[in-house]
Amino acid sequence: MPTIGRPSLRVLLDALAAGTGPAPEEVLVVDDRPAPGAPLPLPESADGTVRVLRSDGRGPAAARNAGWRAASTAWVVFLDDDVVPAPDWRERLAADLASAPPDAAGSQGRLTVPLPDGRRPTDWERGTAGLERSSWITADMAYRRDVLCATGGFDERFHRAYREDAELALRIMAEGHRILDGTRAVTHPVRPAGFWASVKAQAGNADDVLMWRLHGPGWRERAGEGRGRLRGHLVTTGSGLAFLAGAVPLAAGRGAVKGTAARAAAVAAGAGGAAWTLLTAGFAAARIPPGPRTPGEVARMAVTSAAIPPSAVWHRLRGLALHRGVPPWTPQRAVLFDRDDTLIRDVPYNGDPERVEPMPGARRALDRLRGRGLRVGVVSNQSGVAKGRITESDVERVNARVEELLGPFDVWEICPHDSGDGCACRKPRPGLIERAAARLGAEPAECAVIGDIGGDVEAAAAAGARGILVPTARTRLEEIGRAREVAPDLDTAVDLLLGGRRPW
Repeated sequence: MPTIGRPSLRVLLDALAAGTGPAPEEVLVVDDRPAPGAPLPLPESADGTVRVLRSDGRGPAAARNAGWRAASTAWVVFLDDDVVPAPDWRERLAADLASAPPDAAGSQGRLTVPLPDGRRPTDWERGTAGLERSSWITADMAYRRDVLCATGGFDERFHRAYREDAELALRIMAEGHRILDGTRAVTHPVRPAGFWASVKAQAGNADDVLMWRLHGPGWRERAGEGRGRLRGHLVTTGSGLAFLAGAVPLAAGRGAVKGTAARAAAVAAGAGGAAWTLLTAGFAAARIPPGPRTPGEVARMAVTSAAIPPSAVWHRLRGLALHRGVPPWTPQRAVLFDRDDTLIRDVPYNGDPERVEPMPGARRALDRLRGRGLRVGVVSNQSGVAKGRITESDVERVNARVEELLGPFDVWEICPHDSGDGCACRKPRPGLIERAAARLGAEPAECAVIGDIGGDVEAAAAAGARGILVPTARTRLEEIGRAREVAPDLDTAVDLLLGGRRPW
């Protein structure tokens, strides 16, 4: 349960504790406030049954990742801190998970948004009620933990509670898993909202750009989403800009703008202003009738209908700039390893095959990957060749011994240069990874790289691959701090790729 300390957290925990059916093995609450504040509103009965973690204000995606990575159960259930489980929620959850077939990666709970009696719902209330029709929302979602490990969990580039749950579901289903509808139910009360809530919500347009970058132009259809209003907002905003483009020179010129220029400015102002007025009025007219039509709600709809289009367009442009370099998501097809101190113990400038000693768990980790159909390779800096300490033939003999001990590799890529040679292949440059991926017929984004120093994961990032650091005695603390994913050993690194035990 990610939370920023809202009072609704206590209501959720009380309802969960009072329910019938098997109790959860552990309740993990992730405090996502940027800095520790007042104590979280935990019930007194939560002592010993609730564990609180911190995610330092990095957003709900990061908070959920912190939660499931700290769990150890086969299934992990996500709840928002403002839902209320039904009294039989625990009982039905147990039945949902027990009946899930092996190819089911997730189970979605049913969500109800209670609306007011005796009046029409406000625009904000209608928007919240739309959650009832949403797919894969983490207001109540259970996932197998090994699937979360295999996919890496939620994408933490989604900093708001918006799209991060659908994005994960699209990746999971693209890997051939199913997400089922469960029988359990929660209610989602409508939270109070400020006057500008609908305008602030337009920040989601930047997240939509990230979805488009990751999953292509058809992501809305696969996610069960409609087209949205962005095209209309673009036209409305363009009309407003046309009005300003004509009106500002006329007002600023005070008679200096004459002749053809004045007529063009007047036409732009008149046409743009008329179009903007009609489009904005039409937008407001579509939003007002379904609501309560009180003076306050009508005023809110009128003002925000004018503010929403430019806000939506601005956030769309912001998203295009922010996510311009994001490559499309692709499933991983290959795992590339550093050689020395990752697969075998590092013997500086070793040219003697008899001195090759596998790292603990190396053969087991490689065989697990091979057993799942992933191709494996090695990308290794060997500057001893450039220094004259060893020959390329020595490197080949050592590599042949590595294969005798650890099994066959699908590709070897070696950089024989020294740090001052200016080559494109020496890590942390991406050349080795790019060449290995090309020889495997894969894109770098379809590869993962496992190594023991910062240069390994930096090369992975430069190539667009996933990087996992497995530290050794020579790994610097700052390298560990910079790495996005860190594992204590090769087995756990493979767990992060395939699923299994908790990451470090």
